[in-house]
Amino acid sequence: MLWQPSLPERYSLMSEAEKAAQIAARRAVLGESLLILGHHYQTDDVIAHADVTGDSLKLSQIAAGACRERDVRWIVFCGVHFMAESADMLTPESVEVILPDLSAGCSMADMAALDDTEEAWERMHGELAARGWRGRIIPVTYVNSSAAIKAFVGSRGGACCTSSNADRVFAWALAGGDDPRPGEEIKVLFLPDQHLGRNTAHKSGVDVATETCLYDPRLARQGQEFGGASAEALARSRVVLWAGHCSVHKLFRPEHCAQVRERDEREGTTTRILVHPECCKEVVDQADLSGSTEFILQTIRASAPGSRWAVGTEVHLVNRVAQEASGRGVHVRILSDCQCLCTTMYRIDQSHLLWVLDQLAGVSIRTGEPSGKPGKAVNVIRVHPEVRASALLALDRMLRLAPKAVPAD
Repeated sequence: MLWQPSLPERYSLMSEAEKAAQIAARRAVLGESLLILGHHYQTDDVIAHADVTGDSLKLSQIAAGACRERDVRWIVFCGVHFMAESADMLTPESVEVILPDLSAGCSMADMAALDDTEEAWERMHGELAARGWRGRIIPVTYVNSSAAIKAFVGSRGGACCTSSNADRVFAWALAGGDDPRPGEEIKVLFLPDQHLGRNTAHKSGVDVATETCLYDPRLARQGQEFGGASAEALARSRVVLWAGHCSVHKLFRPEHCAQVRERDEREGTTTRILVHPECCKEVVDQADLSGSTEFILQTIRASAPGSRWAVGTEVHLVNRVAQEASGRGVHVRILSDCQCLCTTMYRIDQSHLLWVLDQLAGVSIRTGEPSGKPGKAVNVIRVHPEVRASALLALDRMLRLAPKAVPAD
């Protein structure tokens, strides 16, 4: 996580309405040169300022398209660090991508460090070679990962994936990626979310009980050579899962599904359970449907009036879709009553958004008055050119297998 300096007192003394008005004023000054992206997990007062709302990949794709259509100079990404990195890599060098709060990271992305991944790669290849294995390991990383991990994957013939195309990327990898060789045995190393990996492997026909193993870098650092897995498990596995997870989706448990079923039986209702595949397999198995953020939105929007849904994903998204659906007589609630909140995403607020816009517009962050100096971009996220080149290989492979991005309403 990067360090974000404290904001001047002025920002804490302003009301939320005053901040909203000043953000609108700065946007008017900056005009078409500015594009604000808002991830689905952001709070409502931040989403209100977004030009486009979507998931991480779709926002980067749309940003790249917007940069081709008009002279965008700055993209303010109301999301987390890895998202801003992807936007930087997919947009022209002339565009500056700004993250309003540098401490808005992703705990899942942080669970896969480059040095741990390189060590795991060497250990696995060493053990398999000693056993006479002549196959190939193809790495796949969830887009929720650092640029360094994307570059690691891209330089080794692998690809990124999203929750909406993970099954297609898995099939591509198991078939040999961009270089299929008849009869060759393939193993997939899936980073960093074990749950998306396990659920996708199961969906792809892999017996997750016998044909997957879990590599935990914490255990590897403690001396367990294969991160807690045995050499025999590594040899027989078709998929090696990295021991990472989403702190939000980990909060949904099988007992929450059971509570929904019990309530339905008691009240004579029918509630369908719809969850994100970052939830553990035990939850996905008990759900009626699972899919990406976009799948969740589309499913609720297409549902019949009077239908009832319990949704397992981040609370701000659930609350917004519930409010939207209520106008059609569709009842939506979050699967768990616990506060399933993305705390790092929550670091982006109106104060930090106004702070970066003030400086772009040449406004004093101390007084709120014109500073008389040229505007400047702060909190700019730049991916090193060498990392960018390899990471783009992984992103490009993913984009070939990704559905076309369209803005959410």
